[in-house]
This record gives sequence, C-alpha cells and structure tokens, in this order.
Amino acid sequence: MKRPISKLYVLSAFALILSACSNDDNGTSEVDEKEVLVRAEVMENYADVVQANYAAALADAQALQTAIDTFVADPTEVNFEASKIAWLASRESYGTTEAFRFANGPIDTGDTEDLEGLLNSWPMDEAYVDYVEGDATAGLINDTDATFEITKANLVVKNGEGDTEENVSVGYHAIEFLLWGQDLTNPSEKISGQRPFTDFVDGGTAANQDRRRTYLQVVAELLVDNLQEVVDTWSTSYKATFLALSEKEALNNMLGSIAELSSSELAVERMAVALNNQDQEDEHSCFSDNTHRDIRLNLEGVKNVYTGAYGSVNGLSLADLIAEVDADLASELDTLLAAAETAVNATAIPFDFAIAQGKTGVEGAKVQEAVVALQAFGNKLLEAKTPLEIN
Repeated sequence: MKRPISKLYVLSAFALILSACSNDDNGTSEVDEKEVLVRAEVMENYADVVQANYAAALADAQALQTAIDTFVADPTEVNFEASKIAWLASRESYGTTEAFRFANGPIDTGDTEDLEGLLNSWPMDEAYVDYVEGDATAGLINDTDATFEITKANLVVKNGEGDTEENVSVGYHAIEFLLWGQDLTNPSEKISGQRPFTDFVDGGTAANQDRRRTYLQVVAELLVDNLQEVVDTWSTSYKATFLALSEKEALNNMLGSIAELSSSELAVERMAVALNNQDQEDEHSCFSDNTHRDIRLNLEGVKNVYTGAYGSVNGLSLADLIAEVDADLASELDTLLAAAETAVNATAIPFDFAIAQGKTGVEGAKVQEAVVALQAFGNKLLEAKTPLEIN
C-alpha cells in the first residue's frame, strides 16, 4: 500500500519550518528540505531491504551447506533428497536478490564484480564438470589422471575458463547439476533430472564417487564464502557508500536496476531466449526444473524494491515517491505490475514444458504474454525518471 508522504512528515514540520527559515537567504524552501528528507528515507529503507534479503540468502546457503555435509558424511537417499530440498529453499531467498544486480552494488561492481558469476552463472555446460549422456569420463570430476585437484581456489580459476561463459564450475547451478544431473526427460513428462544418489556412493553407479563428493562439498562451501563476502561488503562498507550518494544517483541506481531486470534480463535473457530456441538448456534452473520459481522470484524482487518491503522491512519506497510527483503514472505502473504478476503466474510449470512448442503453442503464448508484460512495466518505470528529476 502506498504511504501518503505528506502525512508521514507532520511530526517533523516544526523542524522543517526552522530549517526553511534558516535557509531563506539561499532560497531553500521547506518543500525542498522535506523532499530531501523523504528521499533519504527511501534510500535508508532500500538499504535495509537489501541487507535483510542478502542475510536471508546467506542463512539459506549455510543450511544447504549443512545438508550437503551431512550427505557427504552419510550418502544415503534420504540425505540426498534433503540436500535437494535445501537447494530449492536456498533459491527462494536468493531469487529476489536479483533485483539488486544492476544497481552498481557490491554484487556487480568494483573489487567484487566477479561475485555474481561465482554465485549464479548460467547456462552451464554440464560436461565441463561431470559425466553426461554418451560420455562417462567428461568433466573435472572424471579427470582420468586425477591431475586436477578439487580445491576452492582451483574451482574459482576454472569458472568461465577461456572466456567461455558455459564453463561454469561453481555456484548454485553447479550444485544443482550435481544433485539432479541432466534432465533427459521429455518436457511433457514434467520430470526433472534423475541423478541417483548412488553416484556419490563408493562402488555405486558412476566412477570417481570420492571426487564427486569432494566437488559437491567444496562448491557448497564456496557458495557460502561468496555470499558471506556480499553480506560483509554491503554491511561494512557499501551501505555507507550508497547512503552517501546524492539522492538522484541513488534513486537512479534503484529504479534503473529493477527496470533492467524486468524488461531485459528477466523478460529477454531468461524467458524469451529459451522460448524462441525451444531449448531447456537455456533455462535458468534446467536440471531441477525450478525455472518457474526463478522467474516468479525475480519479479517478486522487483516488486520488493518498488514497494520498499521485504520480510519485516517495510518503509517509504520508489512507489511512494512516484505517487507523490505523478499520481497518474503511479496508477499506471501499479496496473502494469499487477498485469506482469498475473501473466508470469499464468505460465505453465515446469518452464521446459511451457516453452516446448514455442510461441505458437498454447503455453508458449502465455510465456510471450509474460515477456511483453514484464517489458511494459520495466519500460514504463523508466519514465518515472522525468518527474523524479533523475534523468
């Protein structure tokens, strides 16, 4: 729900009047002071949303690491399934953090700009890591001479080796592949990858079980390390840097990030490309068939930033600012965001089934409608820069 900004600052009116009086000589008005105060609170609330969401993602990654450690120590089917459940849970909190990706924060700029690639790189060439159908000796795990030592440092070096984006060695999707294996089923079956837990058991269904266990454990530890770095960087340094930005620059980063995720990264890269190619290999989470949740969570993250809410955090937001300066635009954005949510939620599950027949299929047409709706909201959101004076 939008908060009428004028009512929220009644208690500070006396201070604002005093401030306005003291600034009469330089032309600063009470309205100017009030606007700065409001925008600063929007920035503070955004920083709280970011910090809370990354902290949740870290906690869930730690729970995933614990589940994997338990499985490696006792590789039973029960513990294997528990690891998969923990992976799915970890994607719930991480998925909404994608809304911060393009806001010039610690996930994608400066000394930590490689972190996103270490966390969430995709699509993935499965044969880079482990065996695939038709090649039982593929991947780093099955180095026949055991010349590749599976360590955190070595896996980081291997990620994106040779400037090849598909050479993914670490992150959520490397773990996903190790837990589910290739999805070789027909999309109409609506079944995810079927890797057996015995791939990790000595004398089990695939060679190099010990190296596979080590790889899984190391890559889970790396995931936690990298998320910890994001959380630490945000809380110890970048949050202060962000809050020290001019209001216009900070709002531009916030608004531009969710507009780009909605209209480009999510709508095009994560949905339209897979739909046009009719290829489940272009899915975000193609091994587990969890792409439908990735898509919905990414949009939820956009909404979180737009409305200034995540978990127990709830304060002044971009939506409130836009409503104050252009009520008609705010109403239009509300309608477009609701339409995008409806269209995304209408897409079939799993996503490989939704795209199997392309745009001409009934389910594919729904995906295309969602793509158009996401682009409409993201593009319209950019128009708010003019009334907010942040061009």
